[in-house]
Amino acid sequence: MKKVVLTFGLISGVIITALMWLMLALMKAGVSSHSLVFGYATMIIALSLVFFGIKSYRDNNGGRITFLKGLQIGILISLISAVCYGISWEAYYRTSGGDFMQQYTAQHIEQLKANGASDDEIANTQKQMDQFAEQYKNFFVRFGMTVMEIMPVGVIVTLLSAGLLRRKELLSVQSA
Repeated sequence: MKKVVLTFGLISGVIITALMWLMLALMKAGVSSHSLVFGYATMIIALSLVFFGIKSYRDNNGGRITFLKGLQIGILISLISAVCYGISWEAYYRTSGGDFMQQYTAQHIEQLKANGASDDEIANTQKQMDQFAEQYKNFFVRFGMTVMEIMPVGVIVTLLSAGLLRRKELLSVQSA
């Protein structure tokens, strides 16, 4: 199980890291529309390795797997991928993302103004964003938030994959 989890977790981590850096480069170049959709799409692409990891384990162990074993494998692969994602974000943040919170706050405030928010609402949001920016300076808060950004997607992919792959007839290995 260790080999499957490490192999598929690290491949997923490399994919999510590469796609994250691509997205960051596009955002720096001014292409920021649909970044939320692109961000979650990259997570789903990278976390598709959860399905293939569970399937690999099933195929190498007699063609059967329980839901709980699939869940265990999928969560571990997702966790490795999420840690890679967190490490990559930390590398970006420390090298060129130091003004991330200021940019994020400015963008959020501009969006509120464009949507016709009141001055009180803008002031309250600015105050909350300033408090959040102060918390975001803490490595453990920042790293934890980054890991938790991707883990819900990993859990959903894991639940679907473990549920589907417990059925022996789904994509079964054909004997020669």
